[in-house]
Amino acid sequence: MTQEQYTHRNNVQSSEAPHVYKVGIYGWRKRCLYFFVLLLMVLILVNLALTIWILKVMNFTIDGMGHLRITEKGLTLEGDSEFLKPLYAKEIQSRPGSPLLLQSSKNITINILNGQNKAATRVVAGSKGVEAFGKVFEVKSNTGKTLFSAADHEVVVGADRLRVLGAEGAVFSNSVETPQVRADPFKELRMESPTRSLFMEAPKGIEILAEAGNIQATCRNEMRLESKDGEITLEANKIKLPRLPKGIYSASGSKQKVYEVCICPNGRLFLSVADSGSTCQINSSVCL
Repeated sequence: MTQEQYTHRNNVQSSEAPHVYKVGIYGWRKRCLYFFVLLLMVLILVNLALTIWILKVMNFTIDGMGHLRITEKGLTLEGDSEFLKPLYAKEIQSRPGSPLLLQSSKNITINILNGQNKAATRVVAGSKGVEAFGKVFEVKSNTGKTLFSAADHEVVVGADRLRVLGAEGAVFSNSVETPQVRADPFKELRMESPTRSLFMEAPKGIEILAEAGNIQATCRNEMRLESKDGEITLEANKIKLPRLPKGIYSASGSKQKVYEVCICPNGRLFLSVADSGSTCQINSSVCL
């Protein structure tokens, strides 16, 4: 290339205007960016306001939330609390001087698990009643005395007095062992076996006492009073034995209506006309 051509080319390039490239966001993109930034700031402010409102309403503090307080001994709840899922706790107790209320729309079940995570003892309180499942059920007083105990082999009532308030009394299908049976004041005591026999037995004796009333013993078939080593004592102002059979013996020419009470070897009682001597042996045919 000659010197003239090089000089002409440089003059042509220098005569052209230089190109300017703009760097940044301009126009509608810039306006959209500002809008999104403003919207984000509004959302942050709204979120912050809602967070502060929730903290205020739920009463969040350093010690806990709302009615829930975290203490050194555990959690403290004030007021009513609702649990939608199972609650696992070592101990549940109310505030001093306040009752503990457990309420459910269906039932309340308390399970005690053994080492194999199986229910060893269970208490179910429902609309039909309260059911307890376990090996032994005990009720004790404040002093530790057993008031009631139930197990597979026996049921123990440890109270000084057992009162039955039902109108029909108490029904026992088997034997009953007790040192004393007594009715309430001004109430009558009635022991009855409608379809079976009634036995009263004691190693040292049986005493039947009615201080302000009468004693009446009735049976459909036979009544037996038996004492193997001692005697039978009937102590009263009047002893009445109605409808006893009478012997056929009568003293010659005697019209008196005085009888003596005789007893057969099998325990049957009958009347025999009194005479100068006993006539029980003469009327022994009644015992047959």
